[in-house]
Amino acid sequence: MRAGDGSGTVWLTEVARTLRLAAPLVLGQLTTVLMTFVDTVMSGRLSAEALASVAAGAAIWHTAMLFGLGVLLAVPPSVAALDGAGRREEVAPVVRQSLWIGLALTGLMVAVVTASRPLLVALDVDAVLHSTILGYLQGLLWGAPAMFAFLSLRFLCEGMGNSRPVMYFGVLGLGVNVVANYVLIYGKWGLPALGAIGCGYATSIVWWTVLAAIAVYIRRHSTLSELAIFERLEGPDGRRISELLRLGLPIGFTFFIEVSMFAGVALLMGSISTVAVAGHQVAINVASLTFMVPLGISLATTVRVGIALGRRDAVSAARAGWVGILLAISVQLVSAIVLFTIPELIGRIYSRDVEVVAMASQLLLLAAIFQLPDGLQVAGNGALRGLKDTRGPLAITVVAYWLIGLPSGYWLAFDRGLGPRGLWIGIIGGLTVAGVLLVARFRRQSCRLAANPAFVPERES
Repeated sequence: MRAGDGSGTVWLTEVARTLRLAAPLVLGQLTTVLMTFVDTVMSGRLSAEALASVAAGAAIWHTAMLFGLGVLLAVPPSVAALDGAGRREEVAPVVRQSLWIGLALTGLMVAVVTASRPLLVALDVDAVLHSTILGYLQGLLWGAPAMFAFLSLRFLCEGMGNSRPVMYFGVLGLGVNVVANYVLIYGKWGLPALGAIGCGYATSIVWWTVLAAIAVYIRRHSTLSELAIFERLEGPDGRRISELLRLGLPIGFTFFIEVSMFAGVALLMGSISTVAVAGHQVAINVASLTFMVPLGISLATTVRVGIALGRRDAVSAARAGWVGILLAISVQLVSAIVLFTIPELIGRIYSRDVEVVAMASQLLLLAAIFQLPDGLQVAGNGALRGLKDTRGPLAITVVAYWLIGLPSGYWLAFDRGLGPRGLWIGIIGGLTVAGVLLVARFRRQSCRLAANPAFVPERES
């Protein structure tokens, strides 16, 4: 099979469908980033200690939360494949079992928060911050069940090709977050001022609010209501849970490995200088913002490929994957041009310190190069998830990030004397290897599917 099979009109139609699905996802992801921004700004108005507490607590929470999110990302390709195969009556049981997985993941978050105190001691975090960090994490913990339940229902909507709820409830959550932060942080409406700890409870309020909203949305939506998600209760089904975990656990570990690479780089920056940490924070924050666009495209690509897989339509699956990959590279090319053109101006938005701006400008030039392989790897991962291929990408991620990215970055930074630039070059190298191998794997898997429609990538050893 050639990727170019099909008329130009068919390809343009696929581009339009992918963009229509991706646009709300991009906006939804951006609202999530803005929630973190709001927490940072509003806690920062209290004191440097409050800001540091929220930053440290969020780092611990998000590392574990992203693992759970990755596990639940088994839902969209599973639902999309069932929808594509015309087996919609099987969607509700899959979603109900994902809710049980979410409950188990809540237990994981409890364990993480419980282990946070010795972790803070081991990391030599200022003891003055410990009580606030732990209070913030405990506030977040109240929202963990709602967070994972919301993600299950959100991924149901995405798997059915309806990405608008992500946008709707992202905006709703952002608005609730601002109000709840204002009330709980500063002590308004007769409530006590909780300071930075209030950010945690505010976020929990957000999760319970958006969970209620998406449940109402699903019950009232003409197509989604027909799935009868809430019509009955089901106990844990070992077979279905195993199927979801076989697909989702590798995604969760892949997310964890990627997060750990960036966390490792941030820690290594701290051993160089304060300016290096500040400059890195600016560059990585900008890269995180631009990443939301290819991430949304990647999520949409998973659904489009998954629907085609359910129909056992190898040509459409390949086309959907390649469209997603090309779209991601295209938007990242635009981001790269912007970062390469005005790095100093961007740096000045974040800081007035001359040294920090100079460091950020250097790293933003590398961030411009970073854009292309980052788009390649996230789109490749999304296309492979659509084929339900997650164990191969996990192995690729381990090699690319832990065996190539971090070690080469450390060698360049400290043995070759390149400092912060060396660490970033290592990141670029790891992302490039991951992107090339993931796209090559998608090409191979889609070709094998075309040659043998019975081929199942997820069962490949």
